Amino acid sequence: QDTQLRSVDLDHVIKLLKGSGSKDLEKEQLKTLKKVVKHFENGLPLKNLAQITEILNLCAEKMNEQEAFTEPLCELIKLFGLPFQKKKSSDEVNYSVEVSQSIAQLGYLMRVPSSQVKIQICKCIVSFYNMELPGKLLSGYQPTSASYKIQMAEIGGLAETLVLSLALVENQLTEKLWVLKALQHLSISGGNCRLMMKAQAASRLCLYLNGADPSGQLVFRSSDILWNLLENTSKEEIVNQLSSLECVHALKEVFVDLLMHGFRRCDYQLRNDLLVIATLIAENPEAPMIESGFAELLIVLATFTEVKLPNPLVKGFKLNCSYEDFEMKKLLFNVIGILSKISSAAQLLSENHVMPALLYYVKPNQKPGFHDWSAAQYEELQLHAISVLASVAPVLVDKYLSCQANTLLLVFLEWCIGQDPFFSQGNSFHGTGGRGNKLAQMRYGLRVLRFVVSLYDDAVNINLCDQGAISQLLDILKYAANKSKEKETAILLEIQADTLFILSVLCENDLHRKELFSCEGIAILIPFFKMDPKKLYSGLGHNSLLFSALDCLWSCVIGCYLAEDYFIEKQGIFLLLDLLALKEKNLSNIILGILVEFCDNPKTTLHMSIWRGKRDQTAANLLIQLWRQEEMDLGVKRDQYGMIVDIKRPIATSFQRQQKIIPVPANCLTFAIMEISESIRAKIYSLFCKLGFENLPGLSAKDFVTLAIIQRYIDFKVGEVWSEICAEIKEEFRPITSDVRTLKAISKVSEHTGRTVFALQTKLLESQHHHKIQEVEKTYKPIQAIRTQRELINKSWEDFLTRTSNYEALKEAKRLQEIAVEASKPKAKVQNGQFHNTDIKNLHTTV
Repeated sequence: QDTQLRSVDLDHVIKLLKGSGSKDLEKEQLKTLKKVVKHFENGLPLKNLAQITEILNLCAEKMNEQEAFTEPLCELIKLFGLPFQKKKSSDEVNYSVEVSQSIAQLGYLMRVPSSQVKIQICKCIVSFYNMELPGKLLSGYQPTSASYKIQMAEIGGLAETLVLSLALVENQLTEKLWVLKALQHLSISGGNCRLMMKAQAASRLCLYLNGADPSGQLVFRSSDILWNLLENTSKEEIVNQLSSLECVHALKEVFVDLLMHGFRRCDYQLRNDLLVIATLIAENPEAPMIESGFAELLIVLATFTEVKLPNPLVKGFKLNCSYEDFEMKKLLFNVIGILSKISSAAQLLSENHVMPALLYYVKPNQKPGFHDWSAAQYEELQLHAISVLASVAPVLVDKYLSCQANTLLLVFLEWCIGQDPFFSQGNSFHGTGGRGNKLAQMRYGLRVLRFVVSLYDDAVNINLCDQGAISQLLDILKYAANKSKEKETAILLEIQADTLFILSVLCENDLHRKELFSCEGIAILIPFFKMDPKKLYSGLGHNSLLFSALDCLWSCVIGCYLAEDYFIEKQGIFLLLDLLALKEKNLSNIILGILVEFCDNPKTTLHMSIWRGKRDQTAANLLIQLWRQEEMDLGVKRDQYGMIVDIKRPIATSFQRQQKIIPVPANCLTFAIMEISESIRAKIYSLFCKLGFENLPGLSAKDFVTLAIIQRYIDFKVGEVWSEICAEIKEEFRPITSDVRTLKAISKVSEHTGRTVFALQTKLLESQHHHKIQEVEKTYKPIQAIRTQRELINKSWEDFLTRTSNYEALKEAKRLQEIAVEASKPKAKVQNGQFHNTDIKNLHTTV
């Protein structure tokens, strides 16, 4: 076989094909081409691929003159569908450039005006993915790997060329279907999908969707390719390509056709696939979903079974409640949720009765809504509808109120915490955690209320409160808290957080509502502040719950003296300080804000001064520690003892120091002012203003050094503002002499304040150093006395030994003793006094 293979001189064949003219030459050319096909019927060797490709191109040129070359050209193309042959393993790499160019050339041959050739090219490409080995293998050769051609097709850019060739087969259904089949295989690869995206494949395919095709393959293959493009490339780019008015119109027409005339299960599935693609397009605000009428059609479809009003857009359409129709219903609800985010769609949603359609599901699950849906399906639709209602209600507030949605939701929530038997299926995304209970229904009902009250619309909130919402929400909170004692779940935590948020909004700035909340609400709030700190890192949502509880405390308790006193009596200030001692940055800010507000109540400062944390820590010490940590985070310059480093800008942050002078309008905040609201230092200063700056227990010298800065915080801040004013003036104007003097005087005052604080800090540190020295001396004094006593004892013992062992020393000691005795005698003689001799006669001992 190898000998036979070598017997074909491809250079001669190329030279022969380049000739033209006589009939005899043409016959010779056709004969030679048949011989080439025959010799390579078991596969093309990699080394000959470039020559075969040149022969292909020559045949394509000949076809323009003679149709007789069509068959040899197709036969040669068919050879490309067989595995390529290699002699060495390295041939795949060595000939990769030639192979990729040859496969790319197949795509360029789509320009040949022959249906037979186009179809054969597509068949050849499809065979890349269904490779079959030939009956015989060439001696000394072995086939390339199965994925080799696929890789080379990707490198050669075949997919892009094939997409562009769609324009050549626009009016030829069979050829178009074959091209789509080839693209369907190519689109499995991410690399090919990127090439197709570059060639605007999505928009080209969409424009051909509504072409005549009795087989239905056109829509099926096109949608499959679109799905592959969405999964393997940039979804945003593909959606942008599909967002033209022409594409949306085409997609709508195909969808309507499948909706009205589809009867097979595959038609329903394809309809749903197109609906998902339409949903993705609807997420693009620039897409003309409303202008094309597609949005209205989808809205009407989503609501026509609940509203039951005749609409010509869906005339003749019926749900058969199959699994596919159930999926379509959920997808349509999803579309409504997406359209609710587009402001221009609000009128459509209102006119097509979306609000009453969604509120249809806000009722107890006593019986399925439609007799053909199963209980599980109805429950899933119910939860999905209420979830979508949370997005739609804030957009259609007037409709929400006119449909008495608040009443329906409160009745629904009352059923959720009631004792009526209900066995939820809980087998869907929205039903997560709700199996055998009503927690899923409660979760989504509360979510609707949360979204609505967050609008701060007086009409909505008054309507809620008039129906006793505060009392009912407290019951829900109590119910969820009791359930959490059995087993804490993410859903229960979310329910409690949402309830707390709703209460916060309703009670904020309304004294009467705060009084309604007062004692019962505080009793429910207190356990949240006793939460185990370890739970904050559990990931279930305790963090969010604690923040909601703090927000509720701020909104529902502060400002009502009755509620404040009750909270303080329940040791609430102690609990807040315990939380503050955790030194969680996000928590600290809000807790300090709450404490500042509570300080208007005189009982607060008393409780703060009484509080003791771990290791007998005081509130003042805790606040100073938080101040130091905040300054460290902000990059404020301090030395190792916490003293001021920059006299001119003592409290400036690193961010402030890096900023250049930018003149701003008078109504705009400068960096110095913005920093007050963003950091916690202003709140700590406010608390010390209430606690006082003197007679604070539990503070070290370093704490007093920091306290000196805190005490002058407002003066330093004023200095910063004046510094910014001076800089802005110098940037834009040249001040007059008197203004210059005034500005200098102001800056000197600020600098003097810094120097005064620095001097005070220095004095505090020196005092501390002196005190430490005194403490050390006091500690060492007993030790020194003991050491002196020991030295005296040792000296006495040494003298004793000397007197015992040295007679001369003993005589000297005796002499000194006698001198001492004589010296101790009074000089004046006592008259008539008795004399006592101190010597003991005949004494021979030495002791």
